[in-house]
Amino acid sequence: MQDIKPTVAKNISALRQFNNMTQAELAEKLNYSDKAVSKWERAESLPDVAVLKEIASLFSVTVDYLLNEHSSEARLPRRSKTKNRIIITGICILSVALIATLCFVIVNFFMGNSLNFWLVYVYAVPVSFIVWLVFSCVWFNKRLMFLIISLLLWAILASVYLTCLPFGINYWLIFIIGVPAQAIIILWSRIGAKSK
Repeated sequence: MQDIKPTVAKNISALRQFNNMTQAELAEKLNYSDKAVSKWERAESLPDVAVLKEIASLFSVTVDYLLNEHSSEARLPRRSKTKNRIIITGICILSVALIATLCFVIVNFFMGNSLNFWLVYVYAVPVSFIVWLVFSCVWFNKRLMFLIISLLLWAILASVYLTCLPFGINYWLIFIIGVPAQAIIILWSRIGAKSK
């Protein structure tokens, strides 16, 4: 019987490179070490069936695709899954803006423009970042999560500041809270970071 390790190794490596992913990034998504991924790609070991299924799902291929040789002309799978995820994330973020606009229009229609209801758009910004954060944690690169958390922090501080302004409270010192909080986020993002 033919040894399938070299075939699987070649296919995993090709899919990983096609998706612009490092061995460390693939290992993180699979909850394995980058050394394990390196061994798979050098055909020194073979991932178990559950991991093969997870790799196939991650790259939008079948397990059969991973187990069989492909000619050099065989095309790698398209990135439609990632594209669809980006589109779905964008739709959800724009839905937050739509809901904010509906609230603004309905309240202004029934109550007039006397209220400071424009703040609904201010609150929509941190909510949009929360939606983006959720999708990022589920579907996308974990490193992006820390950028979104930073943006969320500053959006919340700005929302609180802008909420206080109509009441004559100019409490700009609230932004000082963001400095140590941002430092914590940066340090948190470095936990588990591997040196190259």
